[in-house]
Amino acid sequence: MRRFRVARPRPSRPSIPSPAARPADRSWRSPAVWRADFTASLVVFLVAVPLCVGVSVASGAPAELGLVTGIVGGLLTGLLPGSSLQVSGPAAGLTVLVFEAVQDFGLGALGALVLIAGVLQLVMGVLRLGRWFRAISVAVVQGMLAGIGLVLIAGQLYALADAKAPGGGPANLAGLPRLAMDTIGSDPALGALAVGVSTIAVLVAWPRLRQLAPALPRPLARLASQAPQVLPAPLVAVALVTAVVAGWDLPVARVEVRGLLDVVQPPGGADFARLTEAGAVGTVLAFTLIASAESLFSAAAVDRLHDGPKTDYDRELMAQGAGNTVCGLLGALPMTAVIVRSAANVQAGARTKTSRVLHGVWLLVFAAAFPAALGVVPLAALAGVLVHAGGKLIPVKAWRPLWREHRGEAVVLAATAVAIVATNMFEGVLLGLLMAVAKSAWATSHVHLEVAGLEGSGVVHVRAVGNATFLRLPKLLDQLEALPRDREIELDLSGLRHLDHACAAALGSWEEQRRGPEGTARAAARSTAP
Repeated sequence: MRRFRVARPRPSRPSIPSPAARPADRSWRSPAVWRADFTASLVVFLVAVPLCVGVSVASGAPAELGLVTGIVGGLLTGLLPGSSLQVSGPAAGLTVLVFEAVQDFGLGALGALVLIAGVLQLVMGVLRLGRWFRAISVAVVQGMLAGIGLVLIAGQLYALADAKAPGGGPANLAGLPRLAMDTIGSDPALGALAVGVSTIAVLVAWPRLRQLAPALPRPLARLASQAPQVLPAPLVAVALVTAVVAGWDLPVARVEVRGLLDVVQPPGGADFARLTEAGAVGTVLAFTLIASAESLFSAAAVDRLHDGPKTDYDRELMAQGAGNTVCGLLGALPMTAVIVRSAANVQAGARTKTSRVLHGVWLLVFAAAFPAALGVVPLAALAGVLVHAGGKLIPVKAWRPLWREHRGEAVVLAATAVAIVATNMFEGVLLGLLMAVAKSAWATSHVHLEVAGLEGSGVVHVRAVGNATFLRLPKLLDQLEALPRDREIELDLSGLRHLDHACAAALGSWEEQRRGPEGTARAAARSTAP
């Protein structure tokens, strides 16, 4: 067996991060750090409010529950170690799964499901399983997000017209033609659709306002270049549309307000008893795996945005588990680390975890002091925010290069997305993982035969090289059967790096057949591989 020695890299001095991107290079008592974190917390708060409310409403839960999850994500998860700059809260990626759980088990049982999922995350963090989430195929994760985006868009198209979605992904897609006909024939539905489409238009146009700055007069140019950095697009879109709806008194549905204390209902014994029903275990596992994967992949993305301390995946998994455990005790929505808020936090200049903790404080103050402000927000505007968010989950730009360079990965991505739309989140992700494993097994199981001596009349020497697994067995046997039967054949298996049981049995059977009364095969050397 040939041995290889891998040279260890020489330790190098750590690079000095830039002043704008190093969260730990100054004392937390520094006034400059405090100012940066304070400003960043306000930006994240303004981004989080419409997303928390929109995700909660789309999940079939009271609007305040989304704020509760955001508050826990800031005040509790924000204080715990793991990733210092990413922000946690309710995520659009879990909207479809939460909606299905509420429909199947009821809003009261949602807290029990989230609580158990949080405990499982804590256990996985203690067992140091967080780093293993980095082994999940990127194609599966992208396919999961694409499937979530498609289901989310299909469901929120009904909310754009103030209509009720008929059910799951296939039912929502099948009902779109009828939705279009009903919307065209209804003035209130057309008004709600105009509100939602206007929200999407503002979301798309607001970040591009900086491109128009050179063509504007100097005062307006300066305003146009700085406004998208100061005011986040979701807040601007919802605020503008809400002002127009209130000013014209349009007859569109608005968010129902119940009060923060009224919606916080810890799960009881009857709610935990529902965990014994069919499908409850799958829902808990889906919450656990998807929330963990989304959080840790978000952490990896945030680490690429700054030069400060990187994420400890096991501690971050425990922090997410602690947050979900408390959310479950409060009967709130599950939380994940959200890349939209996390990126906004980094880009706003956050230096320490203080910014995300303060964002939780602002959410608490808003939910406690200004709950009536939610009652004037149109549901169609929130649906527009989620349709835009769902569209961002679909990797349209990444699909073409992925198809050109890694066609197998593109197939896994598409199959995962289609499976989620056709079935549900858990089964779709499971199918994607199985396809990724099968694709990797197929790609690594290369085996070929080196044949020598066919030209003469002596012994034909056949040497098998590569990884002989059952996936390549049909082709391997076809090549062996094609060898001349009137010549003596010597089969050498020493070039195999791996020989599984199926291939070993099949090759042994072929050798015995060729060694019959008039056989011409003999073994030269067996493979030493297991």
